[in-house]
Amino acid sequence: MNFNTKYIAGIGLAAMLSLSSCDKDFEEINMNPNSPETVSSSLLLPTVIRNTAGEISGKAWGIGNVVMQQTAKIQFTNEDRYNWGPEGNPYGSFYNSLRDISNVIEISTEAGQNNYVGVALVLRASLYSFMTDAYGDLPYSQATNAKEGANYPVFDTQEDIYKGILAELEEANSLLGTTSEGVDGDILFDGDILRWKKYANSLRLRILMRLSDRMDPSAAMQAIISNPTQFPIFTSNDDQAALQYLQDVPNQHGLYTTRSGSFDEYRLSEKMETVLKELDDPRLFAYAQPTNDSGAGVIGEEDDYQGVPNGLADEQALAYSPSGDPLKGGSNFISRVGYLWSCSACTPLASPIGAQAILMGYPELQFILAEAREKGFITIGDAAVYYRNGIESSIAYYKSRYEIINLPQIAEKLVIDESYLTQQGVAYTGSTEEKLSKIGTQKWLALFFSGLESWYDWRRTDYPEITPGPAAYINTVPVRFMYPGSVQALNKENYEIAVGRQGPDAITTRVWWDID
Repeated sequence: MNFNTKYIAGIGLAAMLSLSSCDKDFEEINMNPNSPETVSSSLLLPTVIRNTAGEISGKAWGIGNVVMQQTAKIQFTNEDRYNWGPEGNPYGSFYNSLRDISNVIEISTEAGQNNYVGVALVLRASLYSFMTDAYGDLPYSQATNAKEGANYPVFDTQEDIYKGILAELEEANSLLGTTSEGVDGDILFDGDILRWKKYANSLRLRILMRLSDRMDPSAAMQAIISNPTQFPIFTSNDDQAALQYLQDVPNQHGLYTTRSGSFDEYRLSEKMETVLKELDDPRLFAYAQPTNDSGAGVIGEEDDYQGVPNGLADEQALAYSPSGDPLKGGSNFISRVGYLWSCSACTPLASPIGAQAILMGYPELQFILAEAREKGFITIGDAAVYYRNGIESSIAYYKSRYEIINLPQIAEKLVIDESYLTQQGVAYTGSTEEKLSKIGTQKWLALFFSGLESWYDWRRTDYPEITPGPAAYINTVPVRFMYPGSVQALNKENYEIAVGRQGPDAITTRVWWDID
């Protein structure tokens, strides 16, 4: 068989030219237009905000309210009895979000979009402050540097983490508003840059107060309070960082779609019931539902609301009788959590939009300022006025939420008059210690369903008094989460260094700022 060598050579030359041409545009040709390799900040942002809010809100329900005896469990009572093991989240969920936040910062820095960078810095500070208060020392400086080879990140000390957080919040405040791009994908503040600045500076005040037993916060707090133009803070409930849920899946509040059995495991705590009733506090009607046995309907009298003690064993909790009559014990005689958070399978009065995921509220800020003024950390304002603002704004917030879900019977109850504010247990009178106790108690009441903030603050102040229940596994309230088991398995060397420095990986080991 004879081959035409010229023809073959021509084919070879053409193929080489073709391959050379293909190689020249190889990367361009092999990019899938339906699967982009880079994602815009506007697409990353809503997922980060939604996941952050969902995790914080979920921790309020599962741990925060219970450990602070605002709610109690009547089934599967391990959380209430401090039978806590290694805690996977927020560690896992937040580090996933932090990778997206790092991408937002990188993408937006390259694009010169300072507003996006500032928002991302505030979110990063929010996540790290929540995590470090839960666990203590954490991967921080190398946490999201896997691309640079940091596959086994070191654990930074909590002191260094908080130095970084405070610096980033100050940087965020200086960046926000210096460029003109709109922040699309902002499902928290709808692109309102001023509200992001207010959140950044209000969060700084929370953190400075958190660290106040370790460092004098006076200069930093005073600088913020004395210059509202440069460092704006929350000025009303309208400013606060609270994610509004929507009517449709997956944007409804998480408890709305839960099973009724799961929802009914959590009930009004006897501790919360007692404090609210002693003060004749109208938030009783917001935080709880009348017992089924009372037959009161949407709202009842005070006696129609009953709590259960925290820390009971399963059988005792499920059969508990508020009256002491064993024939009147069980779930029908104990109040469910209020309608704002109720599941749709539990009652037709439940709403997918009634509750909000509160990252930081205006009432909390007012109590921070009251404490700061009482302790002399700031010289501006009056502690009694801040204190009163905190109480009134908390009650007004819940009044507005019940108006939104069209339960006027409850909304009408959520008002206070001078007799509430002047009663001995509330009036801003007495010694400094008595005033701080009142601030702490009212702050505890206002921080219902606010993530783990009530627990974090209690660890610093010891207000109000929290006593472990009779069936608790340990005789002291936990003061931190244990690291997830995956951390021990995948980053053992750095984990052991952190534990050696911080103390045993146990729920009784205090974090750096928590001085006994």
